[in-house]
Amino acid sequence: MKFTEEHEWLVIEDDHVIVGITEHAAEALGDLVFVELPEVGISVSKGDEIVVIESVKAASDITAPLDGEIIEINTTLTDKPELVNEDPLGVAWFFKMKLTDPSEMDDLMDEDAYKELIG
Repeated sequence: MKFTEEHEWLVIEDDHVIVGITEHAAEALGDLVFVELPEVGISVSKGDEIVVIESVKAASDITAPLDGEIIEINTTLTDKPELVNEDPLGVAWFFKMKLTDPSEMDDLMDEDAYKELIG
């Protein structure tokens, strides 16, 4: 598992990555009430705002962690955004993407570095 400074996690699976937000991010956001996911098939660049999430506290965006193409979305979150609070590192993944350059994963943090980031 790799992590971004924006509190996203990534897991490599076959020829793509699964992306979600960390437990730290889910707790900071509070209870989620709405999730708007990207369209399957779109190409994204690192930093593009591609997911909109709203909680009882605020609205926020999730950005693309790397360059690639969205190949699948977790439509369950549209009807049950609370899953992000219940299981952010499991069933509440947001999207799967095929990376343009898989070697970019090397630039992301490992779990120890992420734990250091969040203190």
